[in-house]
Amino acid sequence: MPDQHSAPALSHLYDPKVLAKKHRISIDDAVKIIAVHGSDRKAIDKAARRVAA
Repeated sequence: MPDQHSAPALSHLYDPKVLAKKHRISIDDAVKIIAVHGSDRKAIDKAARRVAA
């Protein structure tokens, strides 16, 4: 039986469409932010707020 903890970390990443809609930024910007900050949702939201300003 496969171990649930061996699932790829990508499953925990923020969806770029959701991030873009939430902060009213482009999907391209959202993808770049997620690429830089990985799964750190707090850092992602902070970076998205800076882009949106």
